Amino acid sequence: MPSDWKVEIVECGDLVQDDDEVTPPEEAARRWNRYVQLADSVTGEEGPDGVAAIVSSLKAEEDYGAHQAAHAALARFPRSDFGKGVALGARGLVSIPKDGSGNVLLILARAGSVAVNNFNEAIRASEPSVQREVRALVEFHEAEEWLSDEGVRNVLLMPRG
Repeated sequence: MPSDWKVEIVECGDLVQDDDEVTPPEEAARRWNRYVQLADSVTGEEGPDGVAAIVSSLKAEEDYGAHQAAHAALARFPRSDFGKGVALGARGLVSIPKDGSGNVLLILARAGSVAVNNFNEAIRASEPSVQREVRALVEFHEAEEWLSDEGVRNVLLMPRG
């Protein structure tokens, strides 16, 4: 897959919302269809940068089912690439809507030790500001619904200091 798909999926992830009175319906449908097409074309061989692009693309509050294709694409990555890629996409992760970040973190927490360990290792190697932002996001989701259940709580960013 051409490398420019990463830029395109992030751009297409800005799905047109119901309150948008400017964008024509045809353009909204085109963007939605292209987003799903790009997500469906992911093989899992795009590496951690591909994961980061998908995470950053989850910008829309209302996705009208498009994010299901993105979540399915994330599942096609090797666990090591998935964990590292979520960490590489940390800036995007903290900026997307809370339901989007919570869902990604839940998928990660359930993906197993290889994914979680690669995520934790990559976050520990990131800038302190990124570490703080991601830790705050994880703690938010642990206090709320996404990461509050036993088995996914206190899995990410361990040990905590």
